[in-house]
Amino acid sequence: MTDLNNLSVNELQAMIENAESAIKDKQAGQRKEVIAQIKELAASIGVTVEIHEGAKKPKRKGAKVAAKYRNPDDAELTWTGRGMTPKWMRALTEAGRDKSEFLI
Repeated sequence: MTDLNNLSVNELQAMIENAESAIKDKQAGQRKEVIAQIKELAASIGVTVEIHEGAKKPKRKGAKVAAKYRNPDDAELTWTGRGMTPKWMRALTEAGRDKSEFLI
């Protein structure tokens, strides 16, 4: 086995990349063997099996929502009306103003 302390940083990095590649190859081979065994067992009892590899559900991305309210003192500050009420809106409503005044 190689003495890791005598290797350069680049050599160590290359060794890590080679090891990761070897691990992925071995895992892929094992996965194929297991899938073949599953299909063979299913066929022995007259059942067909359909295996979808890597069929992950796509992450759901939330749609952007247009701003519904705008701060009259600072036009940069807006709020969609969803989630927690921003401090500026809370301060204005606590001062007795109505949300509808700030509709865009």
